[in-house]
Amino acid sequence: MLYDLARPFVFALDAEKAHRMTISGLKLLPVTGLACNDTRLASEVAGIHFPGPVGLAPGFDKNAEVPHRMLGFGFGFAEIGTVTPRPQVGNPKPRLFRLAEDRAVINRMGFNNDGAEQVAARLKRSAGRKGVIGINIGANKDSDDRIADYAEMTRIMAPLGDYLTVNISSPNTPGLRALQDRGSLEALLDGVIEARGNIAIPIFLKLAPDLEAADVKDICEVAMDRKLDALIISNTTISRPDLKSRHAGEAGGLSGAPLKNMALERLREFRAICGPSMPLIGVGGIENADDAYARICAGASLVQLYSALVYEGPQLAARINRGLVKLLKRDGFASIGEAVGADAA
Repeated sequence: MLYDLARPFVFALDAEKAHRMTISGLKLLPVTGLACNDTRLASEVAGIHFPGPVGLAPGFDKNAEVPHRMLGFGFGFAEIGTVTPRPQVGNPKPRLFRLAEDRAVINRMGFNNDGAEQVAARLKRSAGRKGVIGINIGANKDSDDRIADYAEMTRIMAPLGDYLTVNISSPNTPGLRALQDRGSLEALLDGVIEARGNIAIPIFLKLAPDLEAADVKDICEVAMDRKLDALIISNTTISRPDLKSRHAGEAGGLSGAPLKNMALERLREFRAICGPSMPLIGVGGIENADDAYARICAGASLVQLYSALVYEGPQLAARINRGLVKLLKRDGFASIGEAVGADAA
């Protein structure tokens, strides 16, 4: 209710400025009472205990400024980043657009972040606090060797998080998605796994929704051969379904409601090829408990969201948690794990 009142004022601001104000406000705001603590929603994925299946997607907290505060809003985990070896300002502004009529967002941020050194320092200061924090890693735009960038980020961040996400699916760094090609992906993952060394941190891989069937097959084979711990399906799309907003023609990645069906279909394809042994994390267009439950029943062990917060407010994760419990009871499942892949069996 409070967010419904505040939203017109928030939307009157430039989208990126409003986001910065939100991060600043969260640093001052005590958050209690919404953390996920219902054991029916808890699960173990990639050897990690997740208190709830709904995670905060990267992009919201790029620089690890408020990850633990977000857990207090009902998120079972929070993923920070994308972080690159060196700081970078990202693409020219404006680069973040609300498509209110479509309940969507277009961004072409370009991995703007404070860089590995500053983000690592923040993570070290919060070491020992409860909660699952993932770290999303990327390469600098002007890097001469992007695979080396991912290896460097792995060495720096592996001791500091609960899992690492290798992000090769952003459309806003030219050429980055080419790393999803089989040969490039094999070389990239070999470098990351070598850089991880003996540190027992799971490695997740974040993929684009704009993939052909042959791409899905190749990625599944490489991921299983390299024994990755999970695949995240999916990042933003460069496609443009039927949109109403005046910002529909802006360049960048589209997220939010219009991505829902594409991301769900891609998840089903990965589940069909990889099978139940490879954990999947569903992302893209999730706005409510029904959306989250659909991904889970399609094979996702966990889900993530970000864009829907723009339209639904900070209590969305807690509302989804309550809705998931009702859906589990309706369908006779004692835990979220029992529902994973129920429609894919």
